[in-house]
Amino acid sequence: MPSTTHWIVFGDLHNEIHNLQEIMDLDEADGIIVTGDLTFMGGAGDAQKVMDAITARNPKVYAQIGNMDKSEVTDLLKKKECNLHGEARKIHEKATLIGVGGSTPTPFNTPSEFSEEEIAELLEQALAKAGDYQNLVLVSHTPPLNTACDRIESGAHVGSKAVREFIERVQPAICLCGHIHESKGIDIIGNTIVINPGPLNSGGYAVMALCDGTVRAGLCDINEGCTLHCGI
Repeated sequence: MPSTTHWIVFGDLHNEIHNLQEIMDLDEADGIIVTGDLTFMGGAGDAQKVMDAITARNPKVYAQIGNMDKSEVTDLLKKKECNLHGEARKIHEKATLIGVGGSTPTPFNTPSEFSEEEIAELLEQALAKAGDYQNLVLVSHTPPLNTACDRIESGAHVGSKAVREFIERVQPAICLCGHIHESKGIDIIGNTIVINPGPLNSGGYAVMALCDGTVRAGLCDINEGCTLHCGI
């Protein structure tokens, strides 16, 4: 049988924590990865409540801000030693996470928006901290441009050019993203699997599995269940 570890991935909670109780294997996972948007325009106090609810189910968590979280949320996550934004975290001898939170500018003037140049700089900063790795996993709140994961209701693609260019060049094994609620789905850029689980407050999450040294991910939904596997 393959040797498997698995992580549960979700984001876009926006203060709503009720669906955490619906992820049946959350307690048994090796850990949790939060792609961003713990709050709805909130700060450290709101984020603390969300983190308390998450860690009550599983104490091993890595998280980062989304565009709807105030910058002080990063300070909170740093104090908890679980911040991903601009950081690298080794979660297994064969898998390393790097993160970039927030988003490119939106029409809504949300708290944590960055230019493409700033996102590119944060990605390089995180990559430099990763050191040697076997499998690199990019956790980017904003999806890469021109994928099945960044299309809004009008059909326009609103993801990040910097994230896409980074993926094309570096080719991480997986890109875990969020931000665009209506673009739950999977796409591929070169050899990189891009996965947007959709918002947890609508039931969407993902599972990432490390199977005998290979990283894979799949979409899940609290209303439909999810079978852990070593492929998509």
